[in-house]
Amino acid sequence: METQPDLQAPPPGCPAHQGGGQQGGGAVPLYGPEFAAAPEAFYAFLRQYGAAGPVELAPGVQASLVTRYSAALQVLQNPDLFAKDSRRWRALNEGRVPEDSPALPMLAYRPNCLFSDGADHARLRQAVTDSLAKLDPHRLSRHVERVADYLIGQFSAQGSVDLLNEYAKVLPLLVFNELFGCPSEIGDRLVHGMSGIFDGVDAERANAELSQALIELVTYKRAHPAEDVTSWLIEHPVRLNDEEMVHQLVTLMGAGTEPVQNVIANALRLLLTDEGGSALGGGLLVEDAIDDVLWNNPPLANYAAHYPVTDTELDGVPLREGDPVLISFAAANTDPSLSDSRQMLSKRAHLAWGAGPHACPAKDPARLICVAAVEKLLNQLPDIEMSVPVESLTWRPGPFHRALNELPAQFTPVVAEKPKPAPFVQGSVPQPTPPQPTARGRQGSWWSSFLSWWKV
Repeated sequence: METQPDLQAPPPGCPAHQGGGQQGGGAVPLYGPEFAAAPEAFYAFLRQYGAAGPVELAPGVQASLVTRYSAALQVLQNPDLFAKDSRRWRALNEGRVPEDSPALPMLAYRPNCLFSDGADHARLRQAVTDSLAKLDPHRLSRHVERVADYLIGQFSAQGSVDLLNEYAKVLPLLVFNELFGCPSEIGDRLVHGMSGIFDGVDAERANAELSQALIELVTYKRAHPAEDVTSWLIEHPVRLNDEEMVHQLVTLMGAGTEPVQNVIANALRLLLTDEGGSALGGGLLVEDAIDDVLWNNPPLANYAAHYPVTDTELDGVPLREGDPVLISFAAANTDPSLSDSRQMLSKRAHLAWGAGPHACPAKDPARLICVAAVEKLLNQLPDIEMSVPVESLTWRPGPFHRALNELPAQFTPVVAEKPKPAPFVQGSVPQPTPPQPTARGRQGSWWSSFLSWWKV
């Protein structure tokens, strides 16, 4: 068993500076602005504990965070010892987790493949993987390009844009609305609800709006099936009930929007700086930039909660039954012990998509969306560049993601004739005539505005 190391000074702002946080019992907090600004310093401090260190995800919510690459693989690939069902969470069962904790929406149990084990996981996972396997990569690529054209058209005449909030954040939501086969009146509420949850703005109301919209979507698709993921899930032989359907769709949309937007934004940040070359064709290719992000700034920095089914050790670090163990994909990918061997690893050996039985089932379409979105933007606006120093960019606080607040850029304004594509066809979904889009659109009407644009 590893002995407790003589810990070096913790990062500035960490309560451990004062001998350990009173609430966290010495656990390192991952939810403040200090962590968002310099997570690498926190990971370096946590590595002194060994394979995993004590963290606080929110006030009163403690966990162990795995920071070593090899140890992360041990957890991810050993479902018999490390379960995913958060109903095992001992502190939650004992009433020691605040009911209004902001960590609960990401960690609380739902009947989906992310929080299931054994036969339940196999059943739900099969429905998801089989449905995603029906996606046509060419159709998906064309739709990403259509959405990108629409979004770029909203700001191309302005000469400036926030690439995060006006492009990277909206594009995956619109793409997934298409994949789910959403009519415009439901799709608008999905966009608004999912955005509200991610932004933390009136999250309870946003969650209710999202849930209701998905219930209506499932009801609609049971009556009007088409060539889309929702219909394929409904038609799958495992026969998902309505509750299971809603929770699979929440998981798919959550995993396919927030992480994808962060990969797109973080790759653009890299490509538009001296580090990555420039949009004019510097030394870094788009796919290489995305690999760099997935290694060094993975969109979900810390997640994949597991619960030991018995008291155990992880490379000498004691772990108690039912205490949450999270994987730091960011820390594991940058584990100093990999420095000598990383050059021999595959470019895709990072853990950003997870590993083992719960590895992301949508990594291939997610990567396709990211590559197509970045390439389309750089081709359409070849002289785009950042309009602020890269050092001035700020990151959203939170223990789970690695996400920018904004990504301001500038370029030569483009005034072009609106393209006139072929009529939009989305399965058999009838599309009512929506309102015309405004210059930059309203968040709650992005989907109907896009459909209106596409029909012109």
